Formats: sequence, structure tokens, C-alpha cells
Amino acid sequence: MNFFRGLFLMMITLLVLTGCNEISGESDESAAEELNWEQSPLFEANGYSMIGEEGVTGFIYEDSEVDRFYPNKIQKYMWHFWESEKDITGKFMVIGTQEKTQEQIEVVPAGRDISRLAPNDGEPYRIPTHMALPKKGMWKLEAKFDDQVVGTVYVEVHDY
Repeated sequence: MNFFRGLFLMMITLLVLTGCNEISGESDESAAEELNWEQSPLFEANGYSMIGEEGVTGFIYEDSEVDRFYPNKIQKYMWHFWESEKDITGKFMVIGTQEKTQEQIEVVPAGRDISRLAPNDGEPYRIPTHMALPKKGMWKLEAKFDDQVVGTVYVEVHDY
């Protein structure tokens, strides 16, 4: 009888723990993503070195002293999107999250309403931006149109 009681209590405990994990909205996949913050890979597109996710979203970046992010240094970056037109309409913005503190900031505030981005001779859709990040460390940059994330890029902010 004690065996069945122990088994019953163990099953109830597992159900409660599983339910709490689902209620919190965390999945094992999203938790793993949060643990593996690394700078996004560089790739070549249209004759430029870019950082991001090839074929989805990225911006021109060479990871050189000129292009690198430094605390509070404003620089121009050209975002590129290879998504369909319907995915990239609305108000464009970029939200940055600092890895260690989880601080979130508007890197590119929601601004002009982009009703239609036109590609140039078959190239991806492009949006010029000015971006700066306030603290050193790893940052996640989420590019959004009308609060829908269309791409994520991880960048390192270096010391001067």
C-alpha cells in the first residue's frame, strides 16, 4: 500500500510541476534560446557583409572597429528583409534586450508607418536606421512591424 501511495504522490508532484511550467508560458525551447546568447553570424548578401539570419533579416555589418557597437555610439545601419510584403508593413521598430540585466529599450522607436517597402531591382526590402546601445554586453535586437517580430539579431556591445 505504501508503494502505491508513494507512486500516487510522485505522479501528482509531476503533474503540478508540469502545469506550473505551462502556466508560466516558458517552454524548454525558449529557455534554451535565452541561455545561448551568441552574436549572430555574418553572411554575404548583395555584395555586403551582414549580421543576422541569412534569407530572413539582417543589417550591413562587418564586425570591424568602425561598425561595432560601443556604449552610446550612434551609427547608421541598413536593415534588410527577405520576408514577403505582407509581413513587413506597418510601424517599424527595433527593441533591444540586454542579456545580463534583461533591460529592454527602444533602439529604433516606432516611427513612420511603412505601408509598402519596395525592393530595388530584386534586392531585399531595406530600411535605414540609426542605432545605439547604452551598455556593453550581448544584446538581442528584435525587428518588429506592428509589434510582430520579423527577425532577431544578436550583437555584442564592446568597450571603447
